[in-house]
Amino acid sequence: MKSPLEILKIYWGHTTFRTPQKEIIDTVLKGEDALVLLPTSGGKSICYQVPALAMGGICIVISPLIALIQDQVNSLKEKNIKAIALTSQLSQDEIVIAFDNLQFGGIQFLYLSPEKLQSKFIQDKIKQLQVSLIAIDEAHCISEWGHDFRPSYLQLNILKELQPNATFIALTATATQQVLEDIQLHLELNDAQVFKKSFKRSNLSYHVLKTEDVYGKLKQLLHRAKDAVIVYTNNRKQTQEVSQFLNRNGFKSSFYHGGLSLSEKNEAYLNWMQDKTPIMVATNAFGMGIDKPNVRVVIHINTPNSLENYIQEAGRAGRDNKKSHAVLITNDALLHETITKFKSNIPTVKFIKKIYFNLNQFYNIALGELPLESFNFSLQKFCSIYQLNLLQTYNAIKILEQENILLLDENYSKKSSFKFIVSNQQLFNYLDNYPSKNEFIQLILRSYGGVFEHFTIINEYVLSKKLKCSKNEIIKNLKELHEQGIIKYSFADTTSKLNFMVVREDAYTINRISKNIEKRNNLKYEKLKAVINFIQNKQTCRTIQLLTYFNETCKEQCGTCDVCISKNKTKVSLKSISEEILKTLQNQTLSSSELAAILNFTEEEILNSLKILLEQNKITITSQNKFKLAI
Repeated sequence: MKSPLEILKIYWGHTTFRTPQKEIIDTVLKGEDALVLLPTSGGKSICYQVPALAMGGICIVISPLIALIQDQVNSLKEKNIKAIALTSQLSQDEIVIAFDNLQFGGIQFLYLSPEKLQSKFIQDKIKQLQVSLIAIDEAHCISEWGHDFRPSYLQLNILKELQPNATFIALTATATQQVLEDIQLHLELNDAQVFKKSFKRSNLSYHVLKTEDVYGKLKQLLHRAKDAVIVYTNNRKQTQEVSQFLNRNGFKSSFYHGGLSLSEKNEAYLNWMQDKTPIMVATNAFGMGIDKPNVRVVIHINTPNSLENYIQEAGRAGRDNKKSHAVLITNDALLHETITKFKSNIPTVKFIKKIYFNLNQFYNIALGELPLESFNFSLQKFCSIYQLNLLQTYNAIKILEQENILLLDENYSKKSSFKFIVSNQQLFNYLDNYPSKNEFIQLILRSYGGVFEHFTIINEYVLSKKLKCSKNEIIKNLKELHEQGIIKYSFADTTSKLNFMVVREDAYTINRISKNIEKRNNLKYEKLKAVINFIQNKQTCRTIQLLTYFNETCKEQCGTCDVCISKNKTKVSLKSISEEILKTLQNQTLSSSELAAILNFTEEEILNSLKILLEQNKITITSQNKFKLAI
């Protein structure tokens, strides 16, 4: 049997382990369970991949994201290590062949999602395997106190029954003490060795920048960036809008979110990895498993939902241990909007009762009835019929799923996309020959911009409402245009499968879980408030604030965050700043953000000085909201 160090050298080309990887691997090789908390970029995968190769037998890896699973499998295959993933794309026959290969074909790693493990068929097959190690990745998903709770993780202790002699290792990058205790409890890791590495990143500086001109500040930061950048937003539409804005302003960027097709995601990812488009504008769907060493800046232009999310996303900067920055751009209006959106989208007990009642009415389920069949479910159609907020309704259904009242096999996140692949003139010629398509194509052109330049997400249901026809008619028209070579159309079926898991009892059903709902809502709000407190706290070093949240004691200030810099900065008088502004405005007009980019003062200092200069009539404002010297 090869030693862990030999395995590391052969497959990874390294000759040393990071701290505390060697200690974790030694523990696993002794057959002892381990609970590992390593920050983003801490090298968690090696902690189970290396001992699995040294132990022999099969390593089962539970992971929550198909994209992350595929990345891991591809990475192992590139090292000539046999690995397989059980995804929804495999048929029953292909799954049978996969398990035959696991038993007789020398495959060493089996990756699957926690949902896939719920299959009795797959459980029976796993029972027949020679399993030496079981790795639970993103283990924080098992805890309701975690930032990404998934009910399916609560069923993972079935693996203890299926493979009682296997060693367990649970891994996460973000967990408070409460979450760590939950992981040990639910996975039955009674005697596990716990390994925690500090969240402190001495090469990473945290900055919270307050500005009214978010896009202007973003441009300013990107002009200074020398290597790869990630810009995080909170919604899919904004990723595309910001990317287009940056490209119009001379930057090279791609965008990435969960609604893109696989080919679109791969193209954006490869362009970024190869530095063809060094700026990636993304939702938090982008990041897990991403290991690009030269990310120099991570920028958030919206308020993160939790400090767990924030530290994980920010931690994707500086993986090469070189000086890097995590920047959060904000203002009072954005913070107010964040709280307002949270309150409007969080499902109350009363709202969940309404959703549950409407779902039963929608499918004509009688009181006291438990239907055994699965129902086709379109979230958009359901919300349209009952005039419901889409996101709030989705959140309510997810809570009903967490409480085992419903089971949603969802395609909701999938989005269709299209792009015109003919010129304007060719399109005019086509309409001359097919005038019946004129109204439909005009609607598309009015509804979506940039459709000749890039792929655009299209909502067939919304178009059907505008044309007062069925969604199927819209899909048929789009497919015809695709077949005729006018557009490239990627259809995504958003119809989900919905199962009712309990007898219909209306209000009584929800009353039984009302305390759980309120507890979960309060927890989410507390997490959001922790983020806002972090943003608004200008007295305590950013690193100390983050470490304190994760139960780490730290008294040493980083000296590089915006709070530390402002404390160490020599106080400059408004008179001196005003004099610098007047000098800079000689023979030119500039906006406040342009002045902030030129002068070495904060935007707040510049705005205060501009107010004084305006009151003194030394400067005036142009119609373009720029400042110039008064005549």
